[in-house]
Amino acid sequence: MNKQTNRTTTADAATGQSKIEGLTSRQVWDEQAGSYGIAPSAEAAILEQAEAILRKRFERLGTMSQPSDASAWLRVRLACRDSEAFCCLFLDNRHRVLGFEELFHGTIDGASVPPREVVRACLQHNAAAVIFAHNHPSGVSDPSAADVALTNTLKQALDLIGTRVLDHLVIGEKVTSLCQRGLM
Repeated sequence: MNKQTNRTTTADAATGQSKIEGLTSRQVWDEQAGSYGIAPSAEAAILEQAEAILRKRFERLGTMSQPSDASAWLRVRLACRDSEAFCCLFLDNRHRVLGFEELFHGTIDGASVPPREVVRACLQHNAAAVIFAHNHPSGVSDPSAADVALTNTLKQALDLIGTRVLDHLVIGEKVTSLCQRGLM
C-alpha cells in the first residue's frame, strides 16, 4: 500500500464518518457498495479506526463492574454480524479484564452454547467473574426466553467452580442487560 492510497482511505474515512451519524448499524454495514454514500474502503477504514479506539478505551477501563463499561466495545464487535456469536469477557476478583473470547457462532436466529465449554474457558482464563454477551442479528436486543434460560443454566454451572456471572448483554441496535432487567 502506498502513501497516496493511505491518504485517500483516511480522507474517505473522515468523510464517511460524518455520513454515518444517525444511521443504524444495519445501514452502515449494508453490503451494497456506496448505497449510503460510503465507499467500501472508507467503510472498512472507519470500522477499523472505531474498533482501535474502543479497544484502547476498553484496555484503559481496567475494571468492568457496570454493564456500560463493556457495552460500547462489545456493540462495535457484535452488532453488525449476520449470525449470532456468543462471547465471554473474563474478569479477575477486582473485575479487571483477563481476556475476551468469541466462543460460539450460530445462525441468524441462534447459537448453540454448551455449558461445559463455557466452564472450560472460564477455567482456562482463571476467571473469578464473567460477563456474557451475544448479538441478535435482527437488531432487536430484547432477550428471549431461551437467552434467560441459558444464562441461568450457565450461572448454575459456573457457581460450582466459583466463577460469578456479572451480566449477560444482548447486543442489537441497543444493548440490553439481563442483570439490569432483573432476569438473572
